[in-house]
Amino acid sequence: MSTELLWFIGGLSLLDTLSPATLGVTVYLILTEKNKLGSRLIIYLFTIVGCYFGAGVAIKLGFGFLFDMFSSFIQNRVVSWIIFSIGGILFVWSFYVPKKKQTSGVLMKGRTKSSMVMLGVTTTIVEIGTALPYFTAIALMTNSALVWYEWIPILLAYNIIMILLPILLYALYIWLETRMRKPLEYLHRYFSKSSSSVVSWVMCIVGLVLIFYSVDYL
Repeated sequence: MSTELLWFIGGLSLLDTLSPATLGVTVYLILTEKNKLGSRLIIYLFTIVGCYFGAGVAIKLGFGFLFDMFSSFIQNRVVSWIIFSIGGILFVWSFYVPKKKQTSGVLMKGRTKSSMVMLGVTTTIVEIGTALPYFTAIALMTNSALVWYEWIPILLAYNIIMILLPILLYALYIWLETRMRKPLEYLHRYFSKSSSSVVSWVMCIVGLVLIFYSVDYL
């Protein structure tokens, strides 16, 4: 296992700390939760870690088989044209995603421990399909032929790093409290208004990936 591989995967995990959904929910909880904020935030964040880690293990174990199967499948000319067309539609559509107005009450009002778990699961479901850095890290580990006792700790560390920014925001809030409220309110407004731009960005990236991956087989 090379040092360069670890640095590259570490960089991808830092990129994943900028997850708009996880950060947005974290900021919302900090601003609105009055009781047991720390324990409920930890439950929420580590539910995400558990879900991502489980999905990562499942993808890692089946990645080689799926990659080979998809590669042979996409070499069919008809299939390539279909995938190319889907990529083109996603790319064009990404420029026309309507902006969403900020809505209140998106999160459940009764924030029990079980609701925090469900919120973490929901966040994972929403984000896992667009977690391109995560998929890239798993692909790198697969290509490097790491054995299980090498890639499992790396995958777990990746997911821990992924939630460090929300934990840092919470720590700053505990330390500075009133001084952090205005910046957090600004972040909350930003994440609420930027949801459509995140969707359009993801659609654009996925569309380009599909186009470039299929164009050689047309």
